[in-house]
Amino acid sequence: MTRAIDGIMRDLAALGTAIVPDVLDPAATAAALERLWAGAEESERRGVSTRAETLDPNDANVRVWNLLDLDPVFRDLIAHPVAEAIVSGLLGADHIVSNFTANIARPGSGSMMIHSDQSLVMPGPWSRPATMNIIWCLTDVRFDNGATLHVPGSHRIETREQIPDDLAERMVPFEASAGSIIAMDGRVWHTSGANTTADEDRALAFAFYCAPYVRPQWNHSVGLSAETQADCSPTLRYRLGLDVWQNVTYGRA
Repeated sequence: MTRAIDGIMRDLAALGTAIVPDVLDPAATAAALERLWAGAEESERRGVSTRAETLDPNDANVRVWNLLDLDPVFRDLIAHPVAEAIVSGLLGADHIVSNFTANIARPGSGSMMIHSDQSLVMPGPWSRPATMNIIWCLTDVRFDNGATLHVPGSHRIETREQIPDDLAERMVPFEASAGSIIAMDGRVWHTSGANTTADEDRALAFAFYCAPYVRPQWNHSVGLSAETQADCSPTLRYRLGLDVWQNVTYGRA
């Protein structure tokens, strides 16, 4: 595991991304995909739409929010030891969970705006990583079924003024098999891909982490039921900000 994490850290430093295959076996991947679709139905039942008109150009994307409250399988994924090791390696062991959502790109789905996640949650300059995604591939991911498009090395862009005019032309797709994870530095510029297949869904779950000084996107204390909160380990409770903590001095070289 240590040697594997070292290689992942080297890829993240050089490219801003790393693909780790076979983190989940086929049975676990299929079960997670099944629970994701069930979670989408439950979200709609709760009155939380799985459509995001402000993000997606049409209604062919299924967006599922607050995964941690929808099914225990997603609490297992957020605390998965491989994910924990990678995020701790990039952001530090005191990282927290900002959000956990999913995007199922159905045939005909289009691309959203080009962005970096870190640029959405904190001002520049983005001179060091303060956020990252662990993307769980619950189906195979290819260019034609809507793979996330990204610019390798774009984690070195520190300000909006440094964004090249041809950023869109530099985009390349992630290619990964079901059960893999894609680790992505939050400073990487990217967008969702277009699913041009006739009958194939592309399902990704995005675990978004941040340094403890960055405000999370989701209020877990409010969004998670009492039952879900009681199911969380002490470490996960810290990651989700569910407990009262004494003031501490934050500092990391």
